Amino acid sequence: MRPPRTLLAPGLDSSRIVTGLWQVADQQRDGRSLDHVAAAAAVAEYAAAGFDCFDMADHYGGAEDIVGLFRRDGGTATVFTKWVPTPGPMTRDVVRDGVGRSIERLGGVPDLMQFHWWSFRHPAWLDALREMAAMRAEGALKHLGVTNFDTDHLRVAVKQGIPIATNQISFSLLDRRAAGDMSAFCLAHGVRILAYGTLGGGFLSERWVGVEEPAESDIADWSKMKYRRFIGAMGGWGAFQRLLREVAAIARRHGVSVSNVATRWVLEHPAVGAVIVGARLTEAEHRADNLRLFSFALDAEDRARLDSALAGARPIPGDCGDEYRKPPYLTAAGDLSHHLDSLPKIYAATEVRPGRLRVDSGSVWEGACGYSRAVRVGKRILVSGTTATHTDGSVVCPGDPAGQAVYILDKIAAAIEALGGSMDDVVQTRIWLRDASHWEPVGRVHGRVFATARPANTLVEVGRLVGDYLVEIEAEAIVD
Repeated sequence: MRPPRTLLAPGLDSSRIVTGLWQVADQQRDGRSLDHVAAAAAVAEYAAAGFDCFDMADHYGGAEDIVGLFRRDGGTATVFTKWVPTPGPMTRDVVRDGVGRSIERLGGVPDLMQFHWWSFRHPAWLDALREMAAMRAEGALKHLGVTNFDTDHLRVAVKQGIPIATNQISFSLLDRRAAGDMSAFCLAHGVRILAYGTLGGGFLSERWVGVEEPAESDIADWSKMKYRRFIGAMGGWGAFQRLLREVAAIARRHGVSVSNVATRWVLEHPAVGAVIVGARLTEAEHRADNLRLFSFALDAEDRARLDSALAGARPIPGDCGDEYRKPPYLTAAGDLSHHLDSLPKIYAATEVRPGRLRVDSGSVWEGACGYSRAVRVGKRILVSGTTATHTDGSVVCPGDPAGQAVYILDKIAAAIEALGGSMDDVVQTRIWLRDASHWEPVGRVHGRVFATARPANTLVEVGRLVGDYLVEIEAEAIVD
């Protein structure tokens, strides 16, 4: 028996179980080495058994080199990788050099090139995706995907005409965020979810049923470091054990493993194209158990038991990918604020006189019309009316008010942060709409961004906005 296959996009055929190679980085950390020849032989064994689809990234240790060695030795497989650049100007050369390094290591073009961006405050992520789309149109890339995009920014990419085939995101019984707005958007726009974390780093297995919570010092690998944080966020070890007992009971009923039930629950969601199950090459393999995933299906009784067990659990906060960009940082490394603060910013503050700072976006109109993108006087930050104008002057998401609002609020956040504030400091927003019927999609974007700050707000319809814009927003913040 071999894993069944699916068509993620026209011409992109994949196993429904993708073998993830994130663990290669863990196997090589702290000065440890991994024999690439032996690891490539392990890749060949997976491929021969029908597990011939592999997911990796440019920063997963030597994963790309290992798969490249396998391919150069004549091995064939479906290859997914990721480009994870540092935010900054995404010129043609920067994008093609970055993507080209992965192609060189892999010994050829991957079947799916995925893109991860750390901070949407820096708008060059659109430049990168546009250039990758151009490469695809030329035949230099086959298919494009993104990783850890939330629904709002996936929307912006799709509405910009970027041919996104997949979004790789966390999705499990511990983390059910993707079952909501993300799934609805993906189903409506032909994007397939690649789900990782379905086993919770190994916690969703028989080994942990009825076991006391391990001390942090007893967790040795990055996967468990990460998903121990997810367990805490969803209600703690007690809530996790209640869920695990029900999963174990369902597994006994079907004669399968706890891991099978946990993964099957994700795989049966209609927006999910494939699940990514990690492998520790040369150390262990669980292919036979993974195949049992396709020997059964969850029925109404199973789902009712899982729903009951999850009723007392807390939902993971935010949307997909937020764990990398805002508290609580549910990552192996924990708090990423120091990393995010070190990333290059799109705007820089200039002191115009003592006690007064300003930010310019570089628009020709700022100098010509005598205004700034934002000004800080003392504790007060005022942000000019902002539209969805990209750095090249183009309109982002023409015809889509929600997408324009997402882009606008990212620009406002970048300006406020350049002046030493944050979106939690915002006390007043004003929204102008070309069409009052757009109030709800724009309002919901505003609500997601300001769920904590809850500023005073005014929203009005105007006769027309300058240019081809559907929405314009200004903001005021007070930095305490």
